[in-house]
Amino acid sequence: MPMLMAVFDQPDQIAEAVTRLKGRGYDDIETYAPAPFEAMEDAMDPKPSRVRLLTLIGGLVGVCTGYAMTIWMANDWPLMIGGKPFSSIPPYTIIAFELMILFGGVLTVLGLFGFGGIYPHKLDAVYDPRFSAEEFGLVIECRDRDVVEIEDLLRAHAAKEVNLVQA
Repeated sequence: MPMLMAVFDQPDQIAEAVTRLKGRGYDDIETYAPAPFEAMEDAMDPKPSRVRLLTLIGGLVGVCTGYAMTIWMANDWPLMIGGKPFSSIPPYTIIAFELMILFGGVLTVLGLFGFGGIYPHKLDAVYDPRFSAEEFGLVIECRDRDVVEIEDLLRAHAAKEVNLVQA
């Protein structure tokens, strides 16, 4: 499938183009910007991150581990002090809370590396160094018959240049 790369000067121009393209049913769109811009983020309408699910799982596992570990240790090595019960939940809540934070944080970091692509990797083949300096880029994958239509749409939204990068 062909890919078109367009270069823009302003984030508002690229946001309008993305909104129009999404309205026409094109979902395989990638944008590049030198800094985050709210208009572009809103136009792309990103899905919620899957990392938050790992954070929740880590927190729940931490809480369960904290309570299970402290209750198991208290019942395995009982110390009868003043007739109090061996397993008392309120003092164990502190340990459960700390393990919730620890496990949640560890799984969050692992999720960022796994889902977020933070690990070292090559840049996309269509990436241009200008997108890190002062210009904005949009790459869209489309069908062969739609290339001319999309190119006209991108030029109508003030694209400085539109190139066919992959056919």
